[in-house]
Amino acid sequence: MEKVFLKASAINGIGVFARIDIRKSHLILKIDDSREVTAENPLREADGEYEHHCDYLAGGKVVLMQSPERHINHSCNPNSFVKTINGLRYVFALADISAGEEITYDYCINGFGDTRWHCNCGDRRCRQEIHSDFFHLPIVLQFEYLPLLDDWYIEEYKTAVENLLKLAGAS
Repeated sequence: MEKVFLKASAINGIGVFARIDIRKSHLILKIDDSREVTAENPLREADGEYEHHCDYLAGGKVVLMQSPERHINHSCNPNSFVKTINGLRYVFALADISAGEEITYDYCINGFGDTRWHCNCGDRRCRQEIHSDFFHLPIVLQFEYLPLLDDWYIEEYKTAVENLLKLAGAS
């Protein structure tokens, strides 16, 4: 956690904050996907393991996010994004991040499913109600976030991504 630290967040609960200035496109942290949730290795609520701390990946893989990444809050105007490289996931800066600034990402990037929640990000771009599925984002945001999609996500949602690319070409 050399580049980040945890503290109370104005967005929600505990947040992840930059310990140092982090430049756009620079690595913030490597995500620990070591705790896979399976029927044989289910969540243990008695140990503080809850579904809302899970991330859903390619092929139905479910992982319990570890600290600090489990505390990265959602923002409708994120300053970071997650990218998978050679099977490992990393958080990169989407913009310059100042020391002391909260690190956020848009949970809808690479998102699927039908989960909805009220957003507390407070940003001028706040969408108020969030739908977990990338393809429910406003079309302008889908175009903006398209370069941030993970390769596994593009492969799993190939037809929808191709349709989006056709729309982008037509505009």
